[in-house]
Amino acid sequence: MIIFLCYFCSVSQHATIQELQDLDKELKILFRETDRKLNKLIYTFEDQWGRLIESLVEGGLVALMKSRGIDVHRTSTRVSGDYHGRQYEFDIIAHNGSEIVIVEVKSGLNVRKVKEFLDELSQVKIWLHEYKNYKVYGAVAFLKSNEESTKFAERQGLFVIKATGDSSRILNQSDFVARIW
Repeated sequence: MIIFLCYFCSVSQHATIQELQDLDKELKILFRETDRKLNKLIYTFEDQWGRLIESLVEGGLVALMKSRGIDVHRTSTRVSGDYHGRQYEFDIIAHNGSEIVIVEVKSGLNVRKVKEFLDELSQVKIWLHEYKNYKVYGAVAFLKSNEESTKFAERQGLFVIKATGDSSRILNQSDFVARIW
């Protein structure tokens, strides 16, 4: 805005309508370019922030799942694809040969995001055909959430994982029974 005011002030008081229209065009181009660059920076920041949170969760995921009786051995990240025009991406999948745990990682968790993930989980055996005979568990992981979303996720049979410090921890009660898709 300061650039605009300085530039505008430099225009003579006797500027013609054409000069003002040209100035308007230049400013619109400048603002569009600034918006494009800002959006690119925001996307880059959000993508890197998401990868950081995924890394926090993934680092301890195998041990967390083993502590809950799911003997996974390895993880895959950002598994994506297209099924009949519907794009999907799963942040983390923990495997063991007969079971998988699919983890949706969010910096901020809310009920709407949990519902969207549940919809995706209902399609997993169609989208990821190689897992059609596996037991599929779901988990949501996050940095911050509201209590309503974590309780809702647990009631839906999802593991609820909070990213903390340099790792993560499961918030579900010890007697929690996970839903199998």
